[in-house]
Amino acid sequence: MESLLWILLPGFVAVASGLLAWFVMQSRMEVALAREREALAQERGSIEAERAALEAQLGTAIHAAEEGAKRAALDNFLGDLRVEQRHYTRENRMLLQNRKSLVIQERMYFRNIPLSDWIEHEIMVDEGADVTRMLQDMTVFDQGVVSIEDIPRQRKALA
Repeated sequence: MESLLWILLPGFVAVASGLLAWFVMQSRMEVALAREREALAQERGSIEAERAALEAQLGTAIHAAEEGAKRAALDNFLGDLRVEQRHYTRENRMLLQNRKSLVIQERMYFRNIPLSDWIEHEIMVDEGADVTRMLQDMTVFDQGVVSIEDIPRQRKALA
């Protein structure tokens, strides 16, 4: 029995020390794995923060580019609008009275497409009045925006 004990005891010690070494190594591997997971989580967090910041910058850049494109399109559109103007003088002879008036006609175009009908203004001209200065002062399209509500009042005033 004693010889069996001397044979089995070193085997038992070897198996026990192997198990102990395995448990120690398993714990060390779990600690190393936990550290790697922690580092990976930190890196993922920093990458997500950078991605969010980049998307925010990209979003503002895209918004600014869209606004610039809209502004450029509007400028191009407004650049294609033009006003054609023609004028002549009209003399109305009624009995003893001779009235002279300046008639200004204007029309708005988009490229070569007319956007409006001829808008006519008739201005009474006194003798010796400067017609060119009156032409510069009287125009519909160079003044501020004309409201639709103001059109009947303007026509009544001109008639």
